[in-house]
Amino acid sequence: MSKKKKKIYKKKNNTVKNLTENILKIFNKYSSQSFNYKQIASKLRIEDANSKQQIVEKIAALKEQGQLEETDRGKFKIIQNDNYFTGRVDVTARGNGYVICEDLENDIYIPSRNMNHALHNDIVKVYVYNRKQSSKQEGDIVEVITRTKTDFVGVLQLNKNFGFVIADDSKMYADIFIPEKKLFGAVDGDKVLASIVDWPDNSKNPFGEIKTVLGKPGDHNTEIHSILLEYNLPYEFPTEVEEDASTIPIEITKEEVSKRRDMRKTTTFTIDPKTAKDFDDALSFEKLENGNYEIGIHIADVSHYIQEDTILDDEAYARATSVYLVDRVVPMLPEILSNNVCSLRPNEEKLTFSAVFEVNEKGHVLNQWFGRTVTYSDARFAYEEAQHLIENPDSDTIPSDISITGEAYKVAPEIIKATLILDRLAKKLRTKRIQQGAITFDRVEVKFNLDEEANPIGVHFKESKDANKLIEEFMLLANRKVAEFIGFENGKASKKTFIYRIHDEPKADKLTALQGIIGKFGYKINTESKQQISESLNKLLSDVQGKGESNMIETLAIRTMSKAIYTTDNIGHYGLAFDYYSHFTSPIRRYPDVMTHRLLQHYLDGGQSPKAAIYEEKCAHSSEREYLASKAERDSIKYMQVKYMQDHKEEEFRGVVSGVTEWGIYVEIIENKCEGMVRIRDIKDDFYVFDESQYAIVGKSTKNMIQLGDEVTVKVKKTDLERKHLDFTLISDN
Repeated sequence: MSKKKKKIYKKKNNTVKNLTENILKIFNKYSSQSFNYKQIASKLRIEDANSKQQIVEKIAALKEQGQLEETDRGKFKIIQNDNYFTGRVDVTARGNGYVICEDLENDIYIPSRNMNHALHNDIVKVYVYNRKQSSKQEGDIVEVITRTKTDFVGVLQLNKNFGFVIADDSKMYADIFIPEKKLFGAVDGDKVLASIVDWPDNSKNPFGEIKTVLGKPGDHNTEIHSILLEYNLPYEFPTEVEEDASTIPIEITKEEVSKRRDMRKTTTFTIDPKTAKDFDDALSFEKLENGNYEIGIHIADVSHYIQEDTILDDEAYARATSVYLVDRVVPMLPEILSNNVCSLRPNEEKLTFSAVFEVNEKGHVLNQWFGRTVTYSDARFAYEEAQHLIENPDSDTIPSDISITGEAYKVAPEIIKATLILDRLAKKLRTKRIQQGAITFDRVEVKFNLDEEANPIGVHFKESKDANKLIEEFMLLANRKVAEFIGFENGKASKKTFIYRIHDEPKADKLTALQGIIGKFGYKINTESKQQISESLNKLLSDVQGKGESNMIETLAIRTMSKAIYTTDNIGHYGLAFDYYSHFTSPIRRYPDVMTHRLLQHYLDGGQSPKAAIYEEKCAHSSEREYLASKAERDSIKYMQVKYMQDHKEEEFRGVVSGVTEWGIYVEIIENKCEGMVRIRDIKDDFYVFDESQYAIVGKSTKNMIQLGDEVTVKVKKTDLERKHLDFTLISDN
């Protein structure tokens, strides 16, 4: 029996796809190294002779084009040129990205295949080329220079010998692989904090380990702690910090009092929210013999207790800010300091840092004094109590229904008089600010009524009234005058290092975009000059009050503004219309205020200006921490909104279309400000398409238009606590 002949298949000379692009990726990624064609073939996992020959030819062509240079016989290296840039990555929910470079006018688009393991906000090196059939720039990330974030909160999905953490962060496009020995007690379904420890070149997923088991998804404390850890915000103090705080001497000695201006006999009081426990600031009032008023803004002297280069100072700097979530405050300082030693509690002597002004009846500052003091708070008011005095000037009694204690009580005549005069002066200060171009964002805040287990059982709106504005105006006055005292000398800007709170002018393109939206509602802003921008924005904010679109337009107007930051390089504060502005009034909850106190005392003692670079770094850190805290605060509100709406699934609500995208419309419920999405695919009466020019979705057949600002009726379709997301169903009004 003859043997069957073995059939031989001749391999076709196929062209390797995307070979030039993949060769350049390798050379770009290892831009300091040289490779021969065999090494390139190995990295591309190419073994057949024909494909290797194609690599040889492509390398030769790239050399001829000036993209590669031959460093040794047969070995080549990428030629660095003007196509390389450094920037920060902004990752989309789909895993693509944009690199934002200061040197380029437009952002660089990065398709997901070219991300090279870069994550959101990483600092990267990118090779830029023009996108095909487009003038827009596209690029390859060739190196992750700085990994901004390595810790992610997510849910563990456990297999037999390993697991994956699926991150809550929508911009984290890769699940984190956790080997069995790195689980550290976490079980399937746990919400965890995972840390990336490695990301091999040939792996789709980063390798990580479990740092903390937070609990089960949906549990209240688990979700709140997850929000904090997502932004690297701690929710408890290390033991050594608490112990160090407990050893701080709290007695006010005669020796310390002798170093300070003694203002204990001056009428002094605080006005704060009902639930406040840390009182940063107090006001004192005295009428002078010449008919003017001496007004003191007294601030907790945190820098007396928190000395530089101590464990407490290191912890305060690392946190940089207190975080205000819906159901709790995560303080910058341990409670013994924030709520006790430093807090300006009623009927207690306290060490303070003060700005004291002589003010006339017109609200003009005639004289000023800055320095350390000792004060005694005669009374503590909630905003509601102070507001009652302002609205009822002939009353000397706080009624029980608004009293902090729940019982009616009488107010001392000198405090009533002080409150009414301070209110009158505050209104004059505010009027002058607005005339000078200040923008008034008096937004209504949404507050949740919580039960004993922090479940939301109701919603109420908090608006800024005269009592709030009274405190605001005098805090602004102190912050401005402190900044002027250091930053403006002999009629010109000084060169002294100081901490400024700055706010740049809005960009023209953002104002144009805002006009495009508000024009649909019949509103207009004038962009011809800085003053006219401010005046027309104030008119806009006034005109929308009480309208269905008010919250949406206020939000859009705020987004046109630049972000306020801390810096040593003063450019003024556009929103407040101040040439000089600092943060001096809240050192219990803001680290920049602590730095301001230290520098102010340093200059009062005759010290020379320190180097700005050290403080600039601290300012950048403080700005970043403030930004993260604000994101955590917003996430806690979204979480509580979803939790609240879980109990209202059978109800219909009127809402305003607050956003329009290609995948759906966002609707904000009028009565509680909760926002959710109606997905286009869930609107069944027609096939809708996104019309970007009209900020609308339009029905293909009916031509029915649902536009930004329209009132609609919705019902809750789905609540997702983990993602902090609401889905609505659109109810026909017919």
